[in-house]
Amino acid sequence: MKIESVSGEGIREPLRLLESSLRDGEPLPDEFVSRMARLIESGDIEVLAAKDDDRSLGEAIGVLVLAFRPNISLGGDFASIEDLYVEPNSRRRGIGRKLLEEAAERCRERGVSYVEAHVEEDEAKAFYAKLGYEEEGGVRVFSGEYPL
Repeated sequence: MKIESVSGEGIREPLRLLESSLRDGEPLPDEFVSRMARLIESGDIEVLAAKDDDRSLGEAIGVLVLAFRPNISLGGDFASIEDLYVEPNSRRRGIGRKLLEEAAERCRERGVSYVEAHVEEDEAKAFYAKLGYEEEGGVRVFSGEYPL
């Protein structure tokens, strides 16, 4: 198994994993995929794909989307794990851990020391906690919707 950084040109294939898990297989709009490609090329996001050597060439079994943004209180950039997904029949093999380790290395290279991940499921909470992530006390997440 290897972890690769995905280029803007190669973004469609790893996004298929996220489409299947987060969008019930509905493809992302082409405009959105093009925007993702531009963000990768500009360095604002990084997409890491886990690939199994035993699988067909280019087929991802795990994907991590890492976004870099400026933060006023830090006086520098921070990173957020926007998505981390490993296909169900490939779980419990250390793939998620390897994706997070590679994301940490990318953050170190950029001088980013703060990384956050929003999780909902107890299994995801346990996974991140096992790898040293801590739940932030006193932080509340609010969301709103605006009519389009």
